[in-house]
Amino acid sequence: MRIVGGALKGRRFPAPKGRDTRPTSDRVREALASALEARGAIARARVLDGFAGTGALGFEALSRGAESAVLVDTDPKVRRGLEASAAALELSARVTVRRDDMFGAKIDGVLDLGPFHLVFLDPPYARVPDLGPLLAALVPALAEDALVVVERDRRDALPEHPLRAVTSYRYGDTAVDLLSRA
Repeated sequence: MRIVGGALKGRRFPAPKGRDTRPTSDRVREALASALEARGAIARARVLDGFAGTGALGFEALSRGAESAVLVDTDPKVRRGLEASAAALELSARVTVRRDDMFGAKIDGVLDLGPFHLVFLDPPYARVPDLGPLLAALVPALAEDALVVVERDRRDALPEHPLRAVTSYRYGDTAVDLLSRA
């Protein structure tokens, strides 16, 4: 994996091996980061990467000026990889790696680290229909001007949720939705 823009552009970091992690492609990350930067959503943001996997979305935001990032994953091997990648990219002081299940009944520990200005949710595509309660639970942890980014298969619709749809982008089979609090 590599950072595609910002202060760390071109820096590489390892991706977890195996088929359990589906990294966001460079093309999608570059387009998404450009759209977010145009909205002023990255600079000085406190970021939550709810299904971190490789950490690419959180690391990209940090490279482009985000203040800090909370990277969440359930897999201990993936969390160790996230910590190693943060160290290799010299971002450890701005990164918190957490073990939580974003679909779990109790994610208060993560939400207590807010308010978040930018939230990335790139769940396993099969779990996209389960996002409604998670999106509702996030609302109190969002800053007033927060954006929530949801990556999904373009053929799947988002479930009912309390956030406002801002826009949606399509990149091949990938859809990216931007949602806001108000």
